[in-house]
Amino acid sequence: MKTYQAVLYDIDGTLLNTVNMNLYPLLRIIREELGEERKLEDVLKYMAYPGMRTLEELGVQDTHTAYQRWVRYVNEYEEGATLYPGIVETLEGLQARGVRQAVVSSKNHAQYQIDMVGNGLDVYMETAVLVEDTTRHKPHPDPLLECLKRLNLAPHQVLYVGDTRSDSLAAQAAGVDFAYARWGSVEQQPVEYAACVLDQPQQLLTQV
Repeated sequence: MKTYQAVLYDIDGTLLNTVNMNLYPLLRIIREELGEERKLEDVLKYMAYPGMRTLEELGVQDTHTAYQRWVRYVNEYEEGATLYPGIVETLEGLQARGVRQAVVSSKNHAQYQIDMVGNGLDVYMETAVLVEDTTRHKPHPDPLLECLKRLNLAPHQVLYVGDTRSDSLAAQAAGVDFAYARWGSVEQQPVEYAACVLDQPQQLLTQV
């Protein structure tokens, strides 16, 4: 088994279940901005996108105003971000072994405060590379490379855990091993690049 110095995590669909709280408000934005009725399965792919890119791809005209309203709807949504079973135990287990941990996500800093800090997961993370920290985002390797730079580690020393093909492609481009977190994945495209496939968080403890 390969020994890793650090484990890096995506947030949505990996550490936290945020599908409903992000996408039902998005469906509301689509109704208001585009006058279209869509179903949840129609917008699942946007879980892997930064918020502004989502609105741009949907064809929203005033993306800045719509994004601010989307954020407000998310914050007002009755169901907040919830931890997947076994996440805390896994983070604690790796921390006890001295494995360094960090976040590489398309969330912005404000969302990180609400979701990660609000759920007490930030205490396990040495750093967090978020959407404002790089010009290019996943599936480009830039966010992962920025995290490696902060941790002063080489690609072969880390494992990136994520739930989307975009996460996988970013890891591949960065030369980083990828663990496919199938427990929270709503990915509709094949994830071909993965050192391991995990059905529950605790399985990560057997890979590091």
